[in-house]
Amino acid sequence: MQLFVNDLTVMDFSYLCPKRGMVGESWIVDVILTGELNEESMVQDFGIVKKDLKRLIDEYVDHKLLVPAEYAGATVIHDDVNEQVEVRFTCEDAREIMLRCPAEAYAFLYSDVVTMESVSVYLKEVLATHLPENVDNITLKLRTEVIDSPFYHYTHGLKKHDGNCQRIAHGHRSRIDIYLDGKISEQEQAYWANRWDDIYIATTEDEIAYEDRKITGSVATPSDYFLFAYESSQGYFELLIPKADCEVITTDSTVECLAQYLLVEQKKRTPNNHCQVVAYEGVGKGAMVSD
Repeated sequence: MQLFVNDLTVMDFSYLCPKRGMVGESWIVDVILTGELNEESMVQDFGIVKKDLKRLIDEYVDHKLLVPAEYAGATVIHDDVNEQVEVRFTCEDAREIMLRCPAEAYAFLYSDVVTMESVSVYLKEVLATHLPENVDNITLKLRTEVIDSPFYHYTHGLKKHDGNCQRIAHGHRSRIDIYLDGKISEQEQAYWANRWDDIYIATTEDEIAYEDRKITGSVATPSDYFLFAYESSQGYFELLIPKADCEVITTDSTVECLAQYLLVEQKKRTPNNHCQVVAYEGVGKGAMVSD
């Protein structure tokens, strides 16, 4: 007998990619449980499936940075004294990305690349140890939201957030709707999709000087990189990332602030049009603002 739950949860996370660098993602999770009926004539109660499996997926992947630990350009250094983990990642084009964060900010995959298949294997191993005795197997289907208009991938961190959003490298795959004089503008949407393609959105007040870094790794040309750092309730977070991969704003990077930033920047491009921006944060949620 098989029990299925579609749209169990949405995983909002980022991962390190040899070709693309740091990539923000939002993947929808469907699950199928295979097993015998229990004493309640169920494979498992839907309420328990939704609660327990979602909790585990959130704990092990959601709002984390996924690192392909077997990639040749990835180095992981554990600092047990300070309860920090440093990750150094060299892309195929020689771009460097380095982080120093609490261990909970990462998920390490035994793979040389992060794909839906490798994440499914990782999650299945985690979930298999928490299944009831009557359940023999779990199948995971990971998929992206179908978006027929332009979209972008972005990564950020919200240091003021009480929960896991404070982690400096988690992200989203998000659509963007731009209305000019009440009509959708695919041209402007495409502009933003290109401008924010695999972007890291940072806050100016989080920038620190290269010589003040706690990251022990170094780069040949520091002037080509930004360093961002902050202390939050989960610990100390630090990120070194190429300037070319960043958009630095003066506010926090909540979706509300991003919507307002998009509107201000859009008005510079189309000053003579009434403008409305609908900015998404992953799947099915976001903020809207108009002039």
